[in-house]
Amino acid sequence: MDRRSFLRASTVGAGAAAASTLASPLVAQGTRTLTMVTSWPRGFAVLDDAAQYLVKFVGELSGGSLTIDLKAPGELVGAFEVFDAVSSGQADMYHSADYYFISQHPGYAYFTAVPFGGTAQEVTNWYHHGGGQALHDELGSIFNLKGFLAGNSGSQSGGWFRKEIASADDFNGLKFRMPGLGGQVLGKLGASVQNIPGGELYQALSSGALDGLEWVGPLADERAGFQEVAKVYYTAGFHEPGSALAANINLDVWNGLSDQHKAILQYAAMAVTHFQLSETLANNGAALARLQAQGVKTLQFPNDVWDAFGRASKEVMDENMGDPLFAKIRESFEASLATSASWIQKSDGFYVEQRTRVLGG
Repeated sequence: MDRRSFLRASTVGAGAAAASTLASPLVAQGTRTLTMVTSWPRGFAVLDDAAQYLVKFVGELSGGSLTIDLKAPGELVGAFEVFDAVSSGQADMYHSADYYFISQHPGYAYFTAVPFGGTAQEVTNWYHHGGGQALHDELGSIFNLKGFLAGNSGSQSGGWFRKEIASADDFNGLKFRMPGLGGQVLGKLGASVQNIPGGELYQALSSGALDGLEWVGPLADERAGFQEVAKVYYTAGFHEPGSALAANINLDVWNGLSDQHKAILQYAAMAVTHFQLSETLANNGAALARLQAQGVKTLQFPNDVWDAFGRASKEVMDENMGDPLFAKIRESFEASLATSASWIQKSDGFYVEQRTRVLGG
């Protein structure tokens, strides 16, 4: 039995009572409504912003003929239950970060971020012009899903700590929140890695259940309030240099949509990525200044810590190469990354370096 058949049979069979109330697209007076579950509490900067923009853009582009009913965590399913809910048909679609679901398949990491991976621009280059979308489809077909990128946080910060990190040894025994393959990298360094939904992070950090955490970046982190309970902030991280968000639709629902509605969802998702990312990057600098004004100390990890991140990252990536689809996705991603980087370094990268040298700042 393939994964799609197994998942649908086991999930629906185990939840027979719930199955009688499974959400299905609502059709009335020429309109269709899709129920979208998300991993983001309402009002969370960057992440819920992207989900809300998707709702807005789809409704406006369709003239109201296709609408999305957004359900935050706990309103239908939990933050980390959205994958199975949509795969099995309990909800029509989800908005989340696909690396939350590497337990389903490690290849899903590439549709959010991988250690030492691509910037936001490099990820979208691969996705739209280097074969990434087709690989997302191939992976999603195993789980009865059709996916799109629908948002990007940009480069995520290295995280919040109660004390400075002087060497890689300081991660040993540290209770730290980091999802995805990046979390496995910190595990190699001895950290006690936890994956906790965003809505629970402030309490976990303030109570001491966590010694540190990474979330998104200055705009989102400030709104979450982490500066109230930790004062050491590393502004660059190895784990998510350009973290994509994803909208995944139940494949049966997708196949039942009109060509027009499919196109609206596809292009709305692309617009969300551009609009939300630019909004985030436009506001991160001011948010960082406000954090510093509240006594937050901003730092960068020492070079030897970066070296340790690199060694552990290679181990983690190589350990997944026994899966043929993971290997196929990795090969495609790295080939696109090399092509993109070869130009970006010689153009944008060199220009920014020279602008800083000549004008300062």
